Amino acid sequence: MNRWKIAFFTLIGLLCAGVIALILFLDTSGKSEPLPTADRSASKGSVLLVKASRDDVEVLANNYLRKAMKGKPLPVTIEVKDELVLYSELTVFGVTAPIYMNFDPVVLEDGNLILKQSSMEIANLNIPPATVLKVLRDSIDLPEWMIVRPKEEEIFIDLSELPVSGNLQVRAKTFNLAEDEIELEVTIPNN
Repeated sequence: MNRWKIAFFTLIGLLCAGVIALILFLDTSGKSEPLPTADRSASKGSVLLVKASRDDVEVLANNYLRKAMKGKPLPVTIEVKDELVLYSELTVFGVTAPIYMNFDPVVLEDGNLILKQSSMEIANLNIPPATVLKVLRDSIDLPEWMIVRPKEEEIFIDLSELPVSGNLQVRAKTFNLAEDEIELEVTIPNN
């Protein structure tokens, strides 16, 4: 065999190995990070109940993401409708495809939020939601208060870690987007 044939078959073998490695990477959802436990028992202070609209939540969420990215481009944009929608882009082999992920917010007992994925759209591709969340988690540097859990198809929003000035503590009480009923409990510490 001449060396051109050897080079050709070596190149074909490397391409096949690369495609198999990419498929295996995208097919495994990876381990999910355990949810942190919030210690809210030590907080003493005055409690205010704040009512917000979907527009208020959208502006606040995007502002907190912008601050957390410290001048870097925003990896995701949040829009609040009847569901919470995350917009992002995924670039594969030089082709950029828009990603739309819809989530239903669920308030936990400790006042934090779980965003349960309800639907997803990536151009015309049929990719499992867990795979998209894994790629999002592994490729985008998200703030520490936003934990992507691909295996569970959810995003955990740790409101106890949200950087709020004045040592205020925020808890979600009600988060009903369909009825536009959003209530947050803000604790102002006693000094």
